[in-house]
Amino acid sequence: MANLSRALQDLRQERSRAEREVERLDNAISVLQGLVGGNHLGRPARGGRTARMGRPRRRMSAAGRRKIAAAQRARWAKLRARSLQRAKRTVSAEARNRMAAAQRARWAKLKASKKAAARAPRKPVQKAQAAA
Repeated sequence: MANLSRALQDLRQERSRAEREVERLDNAISVLQGLVGGNHLGRPARGGRTARMGRPRRRMSAAGRRKIAAAQRARWAKLRARSLQRAKRTVSAEARNRMAAAQRARWAKLKASKKAAARAPRKPVQKAQAAA
């Protein structure tokens, strides 16, 4: 009977050691999958650098980059030219003369009101007498 209980104890220890080993292997696999780019199902991950596995990265020639940059500069120049056209507004000479006449009339009215206020007789201010 002692031999059976000893054998049972050994088997339980072996099982717990095997479970720890499986857990360690699972951790190692998940780390490696993260580096390779697989998801939890073992399929390749979508997006990012790892999505291009096995396919070389495309390179653009310097001439291609120059063409793209020139096209972008042309687009910006076109936008700038359009915004400058909208911003340029002029007032005709007739309208300027009308605005100036209206401003002169406003100033004349203001000066007249000040002159009338200066001519009006001032009422003497009575001081309140203190009740004694």
